Amino acid sequence: MIKILFVCHGNICRSTMAESVMTHLVKQQKLENSFYISSAATSREEIGNPPHYGTVSKLREVRVPLVPHRAVQMTAQDYACYDYLIGMDTANIRNMTRIAGGDSDLKIYKLLTFAGSGRDVADPWYTGDFDATYADVSEGCSSLLRHILENDRDKL
Repeated sequence: MIKILFVCHGNICRSTMAESVMTHLVKQQKLENSFYISSAATSREEIGNPPHYGTVSKLREVRVPLVPHRAVQMTAQDYACYDYLIGMDTANIRNMTRIAGGDSDLKIYKLLTFAGSGRDVADPWYTGDFDATYADVSEGCSSLLRHILENDRDKL
């Protein structure tokens, strides 16, 4: 089984969207029994809150089922539990590495790295542009799934 944790600052916009998109992609491939997918925040600001209405609205528009979710914070134990810890931007990566106490197993990645880009996923908290965020998340999740199917087939 492959375990993936998507992480952003508050766990109500980007990481929740990525969790839902990746879950949907995995189900389309009929691989849901081979994956455990979740999401978390680097901060405590939104703990317990549901996904942002913009994320909910965008996912509904593109017919991606929203994974039931309440914001939680990433912990140091998450590093041991997950195969992939996927941050949405450079600040997330820095904070994830701090929370994990380093990245000795090289499991922390920025999402768009899998799409061949060093870009950050657009943050709709500041821009209000959930279309751009969805485009980034969709591209990143599709590329991540392709990477896993090509490189970690033995774990499925």
